[in-house]
Amino acid sequence: MKLRSTIHLYSSVLFAVLLILMNLFIYAVFSRMSLDSQLGQASAETARIAAAMRKAGDGVTAPELLRAYVPVEGMLRLLSADGSGPAPVTSASGQEISRMKPVYYSVKQAERVRVDGRLYAFVSVPVIWTDGNVLNLQMTKSLEGTMDTLWVLRMVLAGATLAALLPLLLSSRLLSGLIMRPIVQMTATMREIQRSGKFRRLPLEAHSKDELVEMGHTFNEMIGLLESNYVKQEKFVSDASHELRTPLTVIESYASLLKRRGQDHPELFDESVEAIHSEAVRMKEMTEQLLLLAKHPEQWELELKVIGLEELVRSSAKAFRNAYGREVIVQVEGPAEGYSDEAKLRQLLFIFLDNARKYSDEQITVRIEASGQERMIVITDRGIGIPPEELPKIFDRFYRVDEARTRENGGAGLGLSLAAEIAGAIGAELSMDSTVGLGTSVTIRMAADRRGGGQ
Repeated sequence: MKLRSTIHLYSSVLFAVLLILMNLFIYAVFSRMSLDSQLGQASAETARIAAAMRKAGDGVTAPELLRAYVPVEGMLRLLSADGSGPAPVTSASGQEISRMKPVYYSVKQAERVRVDGRLYAFVSVPVIWTDGNVLNLQMTKSLEGTMDTLWVLRMVLAGATLAALLPLLLSSRLLSGLIMRPIVQMTATMREIQRSGKFRRLPLEAHSKDELVEMGHTFNEMIGLLESNYVKQEKFVSDASHELRTPLTVIESYASLLKRRGQDHPELFDESVEAIHSEAVRMKEMTEQLLLLAKHPEQWELELKVIGLEELVRSSAKAFRNAYGREVIVQVEGPAEGYSDEAKLRQLLFIFLDNARKYSDEQITVRIEASGQERMIVITDRGIGIPPEELPKIFDRFYRVDEARTRENGGAGLGLSLAAEIAGAIGAELSMDSTVGLGTSVTIRMAADRRGGGQ
């Protein structure tokens, strides 16, 4: 059974059962109250008749008194302790109750009795008769009028129940459709994605905030994540196949050269080993950068906090100086604390320091500046520079300026693209100024504290 039919069936049955139970409860309470009320009225009426008969005295005979007070549909009887007494007096419509077996009661008695399938109120009241004997005045009164009213009530409740079931069934159908609509839309959307190969999202009501709309938003977010993963996977496969092909070809060519001529020409050995080692190192760096670019920033386990920029910059410059033997000058102008992730900010510095090393032979300057609640790290080289028309494309993946970014002195064109990804993840902004022949300056902007970072 489909979920929609299951919801429709269960909700319909549940509502119908609740409605029937409610009507049964109403009927039971009303019928009990009505019958108890009629029994109470019969008791009060019997007490009044007993008082009236005592006041009548000896001037009127017992049968005459009984005939005077007999109920319209019922019977009156006087009964002594030994079971004797005048004949009971019944109304024209109550002849069958005259056959009831007489029973004497020493105390007042009030109950409902059934005679020949008909319901009666029976009341027995002790009364002191004119001769001093204690008699029972017993009244039996028909409750069929009340039972007729209850029968009408049963019919009304049954009709109301049947009349309510139709809109109930329609409303439960609408309810199941309302609940299932987002799921049906999701199923249709996923089938469309499967058929077309394109990611699609659910259309949602802009102002609604119910759980179904939240589920739709969650679905759309999941589709966005899948689309992003798919794009990153495609980029990774494309990038890896595109960029790894050349170093692998170089390694294969030099390995084949060594295999063919290495033993006869020892001078080829050093050249081949150096080329293979260089390409292997470049492949390793490129693979690490590709893997990092393939991850979402949410998977980088960032730890954003206020850090000391001067200590970070000086330690990074020292490590870079020791690794490459290049002079790096650190200048601090103003407060030197910023809100960022220390490890990722250090990685940013190394990317830009490495770029400056590749494209300049003079010293590199790293300057820390402050402007209000903004902190800036500026990396400046005195290298070959970048033409102005190339600056807007410099952070694109695999982009290299033809005159400056060659394979001999450049990388795979992934470093600045990775830098842009890292900057976006830690809430930093990147900008670049360059003049051909004079050098390049890269500025990393960040907030001074958590409030400025908007976290």
